[in-house]
Amino acid sequence: MTGDAFYHEGNRSLQDRFESRRIADRLAKMARAAFTDDDKAFIENAIYFFLATVDAEGRPDCSFKGGPAGFVRVIGPSELAFPDYDGNGMFKSLGNLDINPNVALLFIAMHGTPRRLRINGTARIDRDDPLTGRTVGAQMTVRVEARVIFPNCPRYIPTMQLVEPSPFTPMPGCDLIEPAWKGFDAFKDDIHPRQPTWKG
Repeated sequence: MTGDAFYHEGNRSLQDRFESRRIADRLAKMARAAFTDDDKAFIENAIYFFLATVDAEGRPDCSFKGGPAGFVRVIGPSELAFPDYDGNGMFKSLGNLDINPNVALLFIAMHGTPRRLRINGTARIDRDDPLTGRTVGAQMTVRVEARVIFPNCPRYIPTMQLVEPSPFTPMPGCDLIEPAWKGFDAFKDDIHPRQPTWKG
């Protein structure tokens, strides 16, 4: 991908001010529109990623999405899918996607070799997606068509150790656990019903 297709005027202005246009153009050549085998392996082994969305007025929202390895799947040359699990019922991210499909995903490896992979594209939500019925704990499925996929410098990623996965992560054959806050007096009378999902 050329730098002119990858960057807008705001990017270019700062690149020129800091004399980084040449390296920015070199890095833009690493951007692609299709997943490599290495991208696929990295994504499908991830147990979390960060999701950025915007509302109709362009106001951003960022969310942490977690699950067991394989909860995000690369399902086409430029397409991935991930489940929407039961949450707090606010639907900040998916509500944004419902009115503005532009999305950015950030995958980070903080153990082993540090790594970052960024994906910008458009998303669609489908409660009746066939993947929903085959994904433990899913109440909907989000499919993302990648516009651009690119690695990012990992230099500031700390080395961390995974102590244990979240006990709330939906797993085949396991009962879904409700978080304690749903039973707090301040919330319990307003909790929405958990949607029926496949348990595996």
